[in-house]
Amino acid sequence: MKLMKFAAAALAAGALLLGLPAAAQDKGTIGIAMPTKSSSRWISDGENMVKYLREKGYRTDLQYADDDIPNQLAQVENMITKGAKVLVIAAIDGTTLSGALQKAADRGIKVVAYDRLIRGSKNVDYYTTFDNFQVGVLQANSIVDKLGLKQGKGPFNIELFGGSPDDNNAFFFYDGAMSVLKPYIDSGKLVVRSRQMGMEKVGTLRWDGAVAQSRMDNLLSAFYGKDKVHAVLSPYDGLSIGILSSLKGVGYCTAQQPCPVVSGQDAEIPSVKSMLRNEQSSTVFKDTRELAKVTANLVDAVVSGKQPEVNDTKTYNNGVKVVPSYLLKPVAVDNANWKKVLVDSGYYKESQLR
Repeated sequence: MKLMKFAAAALAAGALLLGLPAAAQDKGTIGIAMPTKSSSRWISDGENMVKYLREKGYRTDLQYADDDIPNQLAQVENMITKGAKVLVIAAIDGTTLSGALQKAADRGIKVVAYDRLIRGSKNVDYYTTFDNFQVGVLQANSIVDKLGLKQGKGPFNIELFGGSPDDNNAFFFYDGAMSVLKPYIDSGKLVVRSRQMGMEKVGTLRWDGAVAQSRMDNLLSAFYGKDKVHAVLSPYDGLSIGILSSLKGVGYCTAQQPCPVVSGQDAEIPSVKSMLRNEQSSTVFKDTRELAKVTANLVDAVVSGKQPEVNDTKTYNNGVKVVPSYLLKPVAVDNANWKKVLVDSGYYKESQLR
């Protein structure tokens, strides 16, 4: 009798367990390598990746590398050693991970490049990002619109800034912007007084705002004694803040001398606040919640043996292969639509921006 009761209890317990969702550890660990905490967007990316992957039943190993290449390499190798099911990597320098990725491939670990293409390796399985060429187009169009170039206004003086040359995205941002700006430069409606053009001249290593501020200081000193700069192409909000600090230092952003038109990217809180003060002109919003969600879905498909969803199989050649990609759509933001895009979507609370 006691044996029957025990058996019945065991069956009941088993039925209860079967009714529960799979424990997180049942689906394994996903390694997430992020470049830095110096930009709030990467913090959000990491938090969102952990959230969505945990909802799907995965444990996560999230590491930040403080923009230190050997540190990131060691973190990735450690994730491989510990048996991560999939690696999600936002690389500091997408050319330095080939050896580690070969180790991952040898162990059957798939690799997803996250928002930064990993170059020079056949062992990059997927890439999730935004339409980076379009980001540059949006930045340039914000300059064109605010200067009134389509209405025939000009000429105006402009200076160009690029992102970090070791980040493949920086070239897409710059090329996208130049696809819009170059015809105006060629016609003389936009004048680059420094004549500094091309990523080899305008790139900003590690997306460092202090480096951008220093370069802007030098440009203003060398080329704008009496002349005024009317616009600055900036590919990222962190650079925009540094550029604006330089401009303020020589009297811009006052009633007598308004700020030039300055673009940006990532809708970081300091830059949105700057925009609301009529300093930075615009930014490009990339909803990292959606990028994390798309990446988590892709990872889950890979682990489950299903075919992951991609929407681009032509654009992103890493030098060895064209990496199947999923591209999300960026959105231009300025004083006209910031509330709808950033607050009404739930990305920020209005109190964070005021």
